[in-house]
Amino acid sequence: MAGERVTITDALSNVDVLDDLPLPDQQPVIEAQACSVVYTANFDTNFEDRMAYVTGVAKYMEEAATHAELNKLLEEGEQHAVMLYTWRCCSRAIPQPKSNEQPNRVEIYEKTVRVLSDEVKKLTKFMNFQRKAIDVFCTQVKRLCHQEKRKDFVSEAYLLTLGKFINMFAVLDELKNMKSSVKNDYSTYRRAAQFLKVMSDTQSLQESQNLSMFLATQNKIRDTLKEKLTAIPSYEDLLCDVVNISVHMFENRMYLAPKEKQMLVKVMGFGLFLIDSEICNINKLDQKKKIKLDKIDKIFKNLEVVPLFGDMQIAPFNYIKRSKNFDSKMWPMCSASSISPQADLMCHLPRIREEHIKYISDLARYSNEVITTYKETARTDAENKDIADLALHGLQLLSEWTSVVTELYSWKLLHPTDHHSNNHCPVDAEEYERATRYNYTDEEKFALIEVIAMIKGLQVLMARMETVFLDSIRRNIYQELQDFVQLTLRDPLRKAIKNKKELLRTILVSVRETSADWSKGMEPPEDPALKGKKDPDNGFEIKVQRRNVGPSSTQLYMVRTMLESLISDKSGGKKTLRKELDGQHLCQIDEFHKTSFFWTYLINFSETLQYCCDLSQLWYREFYLEMTMGRRIQFPIEMSMPWILTDHILRSKDASMMECVLYPLDLYNDSAYYALTHFRKQFLYDEIEAEVNLCFDQFVFKLSEQVFAYYKHLAGSILLDKRFRSECSQHNMRIHYPPANRYETLLKQRHVQLLGRSIDLNKLICQRINASMHKSLEVAISRFEGADITSVVELEGLIEVNKLTHKLLCQLLVLDDFDAQLREANHNVLAPYGRTTLHVFWELNYDFLPNYCYNAATGRFVKAVVTTFAQAVQRDKPPNVAPYMVWGSKALNVAYSTIYSQYSGFLGPPHLRSIVRVLGYQGIAVVMQELLEIIHSLIQGNILQFTKTLLQAMPKQCKLPRYDYGSPGVLGYYHAQLNDIVQYPDARADLFHHFRELGNALLFCLLIEQSLTLEEVCDLLQAAPFQNILPRPFCKEGEKPETKQKRLEAKYAPLQIVSNIERLGTAKQAMIAREGDLLTRERLCCGLSIFEVILTRIQAFLEDPIWHGSPPANGVMNVDECTEFHRLWSALQFVMCIPVGANNFTVEQLFGEGLNWAGCCMIVLLGQQRRFESLDFCYHILRVQKVDGKDEQIKGIQLKRMCDRIRRFQVLNSQIFAVLNKYLKTSDPDNLPVEHVRCFQPPIHQSLANQTYQRPDHLR
Repeated sequence: MAGERVTITDALSNVDVLDDLPLPDQQPVIEAQACSVVYTANFDTNFEDRMAYVTGVAKYMEEAATHAELNKLLEEGEQHAVMLYTWRCCSRAIPQPKSNEQPNRVEIYEKTVRVLSDEVKKLTKFMNFQRKAIDVFCTQVKRLCHQEKRKDFVSEAYLLTLGKFINMFAVLDELKNMKSSVKNDYSTYRRAAQFLKVMSDTQSLQESQNLSMFLATQNKIRDTLKEKLTAIPSYEDLLCDVVNISVHMFENRMYLAPKEKQMLVKVMGFGLFLIDSEICNINKLDQKKKIKLDKIDKIFKNLEVVPLFGDMQIAPFNYIKRSKNFDSKMWPMCSASSISPQADLMCHLPRIREEHIKYISDLARYSNEVITTYKETARTDAENKDIADLALHGLQLLSEWTSVVTELYSWKLLHPTDHHSNNHCPVDAEEYERATRYNYTDEEKFALIEVIAMIKGLQVLMARMETVFLDSIRRNIYQELQDFVQLTLRDPLRKAIKNKKELLRTILVSVRETSADWSKGMEPPEDPALKGKKDPDNGFEIKVQRRNVGPSSTQLYMVRTMLESLISDKSGGKKTLRKELDGQHLCQIDEFHKTSFFWTYLINFSETLQYCCDLSQLWYREFYLEMTMGRRIQFPIEMSMPWILTDHILRSKDASMMECVLYPLDLYNDSAYYALTHFRKQFLYDEIEAEVNLCFDQFVFKLSEQVFAYYKHLAGSILLDKRFRSECSQHNMRIHYPPANRYETLLKQRHVQLLGRSIDLNKLICQRINASMHKSLEVAISRFEGADITSVVELEGLIEVNKLTHKLLCQLLVLDDFDAQLREANHNVLAPYGRTTLHVFWELNYDFLPNYCYNAATGRFVKAVVTTFAQAVQRDKPPNVAPYMVWGSKALNVAYSTIYSQYSGFLGPPHLRSIVRVLGYQGIAVVMQELLEIIHSLIQGNILQFTKTLLQAMPKQCKLPRYDYGSPGVLGYYHAQLNDIVQYPDARADLFHHFRELGNALLFCLLIEQSLTLEEVCDLLQAAPFQNILPRPFCKEGEKPETKQKRLEAKYAPLQIVSNIERLGTAKQAMIAREGDLLTRERLCCGLSIFEVILTRIQAFLEDPIWHGSPPANGVMNVDECTEFHRLWSALQFVMCIPVGANNFTVEQLFGEGLNWAGCCMIVLLGQQRRFESLDFCYHILRVQKVDGKDEQIKGIQLKRMCDRIRRFQVLNSQIFAVLNKYLKTSDPDNLPVEHVRCFQPPIHQSLANQTYQRPDHLR
């Protein structure tokens, strides 16, 4: 391989091959067909190649030439219709002179003329065009209505073209009537032009006057057309043919695009209006069977409203109502007050669903075949015909469904709702708002979305098979055309030649010569049919070849028109060629004629597919903008149908519709495509683009919010305590899981096509959800900051819910790491401590230490009954946020609030475990350090000052009275000796409060370490399988434990982190793994203790000599002197043990056991524990009382009650000393080993000091 050389050519060719590699992304298809920027072949030559078919009948070649001219006029008329429809008022934006004396009025008028002159030229062209179009139309009508021509055959295509002209006149007339802005702009221009005398010559003035009258006169085009038509004799007969062909095509569905269907209905209505006059009554024409009003009545009822142009619509029956001879009795269905089926989408929906399912199933067979199989042989004629028929059927279904949507939309526009019909509709709602926003029920919106989704979804599937369809379509059309021309027409041609029917023979020969593609390039001259003879007995074989090519538009027109002339019975009394054909041949020609009608659409499959799925009408609103008279430049998105439907899905959160949410957005694609290719107006596209930008931002925002809320709700439901949920159910309180939704499909969308952009929806939602996750974590921390320290349990729960939410979302999205987001929300990215650590310390300092009391029996801190020793704590109010930002829903918020309310009012093991988990090692270290600072300031500050003051109030000596005095005497003695301490005003307030703060700090450190140890033990147990720490296996008798142990080690070998990384990883990775393993193993085994360090640090704070007092006079210890701290604490404990009245609070209620912890800790750290236990005043009283068992009241103190309190304090002190000594490696001399004890002579009582001891036996 090292010696192999690759040339640059080979390398480039290898790179080029990469373009052919398919890169499927497995993205679910839930959006419409994307419009590619590609060239499309236009096969419509508009009869420019008609002269090539010299073999055709000359009459139809002339007709083709006329067709070409008429089509050009129709195209020009469409351009004028676009100009009128998209006209925006300019005069409102032009400043008008306020008076004739205004100095710049000339300049204003000059600029007005300059700005509007081009627009006025368009209006002049429009006026001239309509005049020309009416003249051309009337000329054609007059020619066809001539006495000699009337009996001639008029082709279906020609009549349809005349119908298109009638439709064009109707559209242009209504557009002119509707656009008042056109008249206003022209008036502004004319005023400025007259002032500047721009139109000075007679011709200009006359043209201006004509244009002004043309624009000002309502229905000018319609009336002019009717006036000129009535002057043509028998014009009504021709128009009846046009109306009849429209009825025939409508009934037989001889149309494909929805606009063609709607055009036929408009031609019926406007055509009948043009026919009806003083000289011609349409009611009498019905009686003469020239037209069938009952059929038209039914059509008009089923299609009450049709789109006219854009968002303009018209009721065709209104033309009939405006006719001169209108008789409602002739129109029973239209005159009825019943609602048209057009207005009820729900009645169409079951049929559309059924058609969709059936067609999708048929399409899947061919689609799967194309994808999964490869055929070496070409498809048969039957297979090509099936696929071509399938394509046609699909286009017809799409056209029909699109018609249902657009016709419903038009009906709704013409029938807006009001506040009487719809309670949700405001009284002051705008006209367009009443027609769109409040005019659809929820069921209608869902039905509309479903139909749009079926249209767009089927469009995608058919577009995917475009190559397959086009290949089969062209082959099928070629096969059917050539088989018909070369084989089917042989018999009619033979009989025409044999019976010497020259005209019939000429037409049949022309059809063959126009379209036949002979295998040898020419018609077989030996064909017996050309001589009118029968085929020989062995038959005459004509081999028809197969090609992938269809006929040209002119070629198809010539063939169909010539064949239509054979089967037409519209020649009006003259003997038709139809009678010269056999019934069998007539049926074959008629069937071919009907089938070939759709060939033009099939050949232009891509373009036809686009037309059949065009729903751009649902966005355009130029007519309603015109009605606002400048109050609205554009309507808000709340009134826009695409957004109304999209927002309805998002608001309803309907799972069955969630996958359809992108289809309504595709209406913007249709509108933008129509604006660019048909209207060709940049400003329309810009408005669509601006609305799309706004809507898509809203869409992403709302969808992201919903997705986050859904998964937050799901996470909250999963973590909710099962017993709590069960108990709620027993009390008929249901806490439901969120209903399943289909967000997964939406979250997989990586390239949504919108206005030519490819949008990564997944990425946008990721960004939003990252922000929501960050905000949710901030809300959790803010709630903690707005509450006391007991809410740390809730904080941990909120973090867990957010963590589970993040885990669920990460299955579909690539989100930021949760720990990183938590650090960011906690402001802990760069700082050594975060918001939670700061708030924990803040709460400890300002609320917990000064206000909480510890109770060892419950292991909890509770808030003191009196909290006047510290200022009231002021906290920030928690932010008001949506329910999903907390626990996921309102119900879950209530449930979790109920659960966590049980943790309020006290601080205990659950809170401490939560603090450990939330803060971690770093946070705990910071809190401990700050607590040490507080302890330092307490010991060397207030407590030291109080100690100095109280030691001065202590008696110089305070001995332990003898038992002879009795417990009442001892109590009286101590009360007298310590009276100054008992009466000291600040002893039970400030001093005890400071000791309580010190004790609470100590207890917090101790309990935190215990909770941390529990967590570390759990970590160690969970890490054991990964560190080859395996339990000893159970062995039956006779089994070897070594064998079982080895088996276990082999089983868990893949889990061994260190060994695997040493084997597979780098040296650096192996070193990190070993260090981590060592830390995990040794952090509990080496006996490290935080509390021991805390105590050692506190011991260093007790450096002042006042704590130890003056050196003992006897060189050993102070017995009676009150100079050491333990003597002061004994005095304070005496105060604490004095019973209080029934209505007073005890020391325990006020300060808790933190007070005792503080004193005992200082005694132990000062090495005075043994002396305290031996020389304590209260303990001595208790010992004496145990001996004499007396109960008296001394100085208002009940002796027995006091002894009970002393006994409880003694037990508590013993427990505290035991805990402290467990952590401390004490250096107290009292605890030194025996061999280091110094022996002293026992002390002698003073009464015996002068006596001499004599043995008893010496006294005899």
